[in-house]
Amino acid sequence: MPRLASIAMVIALILGTATAPTRAEDSSSDHDRDSSASADSNADNNKDQKEQEEAPVPDALNFTMKDIDGQDVKLSTYLGKVILMVNVASKCGNTPQYKALEAQYEKYKDKGFVILGFPANNFGGQEPGSNEQIKEFCTSKYDVTFPMFAKVSVKGDDTCPLYKHLTALDPTPGPASGGDITWNFEKFLIDREGKVVARFTPRTKPDADIVTGAIEKALELKTDSE
Repeated sequence: MPRLASIAMVIALILGTATAPTRAEDSSSDHDRDSSASADSNADNNKDQKEQEEAPVPDALNFTMKDIDGQDVKLSTYLGKVILMVNVASKCGNTPQYKALEAQYEKYKDKGFVILGFPANNFGGQEPGSNEQIKEFCTSKYDVTFPMFAKVSVKGDDTCPLYKHLTALDPTPGPASGGDITWNFEKFLIDREGKVVARFTPRTKPDADIVTGAIEKALELKTDSE
């Protein structure tokens, strides 16, 4: 009997040794499956990111401009916001519109609204200063906090590419039609998808009902990604 017990123990040890690799193989297989799932997830994330990066930029935002401090800014960074682009000047009868522009910006910025100011000296030489002087003026006198850009030309042979594009459009609604900029403080409203949806004359105040209504309507619309 002792001998039979010994034989049984040997057989049990042999069987235990034979099954051990199976458990190791199962563990290795689980690890391989986890690694494969992780790789697939990373591949999907990279694909989504690449598709976002390769998405076409709307024409109105497909420009790189210098900000008031001389840094390059891709206007495409504002895609998804409602944008009011304005050609501004420091010595114009419309210059006090800075106050209403800043008020509108403060009122709606948390909802996705931004104003982009583009100084221009095309009308009556009413923006003669340097970028530094313009920045000092609009911040000290009107407490402007919305993004300001370096001086550009908005009319004539040297019109910058952005304004060549904007003035070639005839958006509706809005009292202004397509064609050349007529004076300082003309306004273009761009929706969340980068489409120019309205244009307002220089004398149309930034807080006029027609402007406020158009801003609020554009803010209500969500992009496909939202």
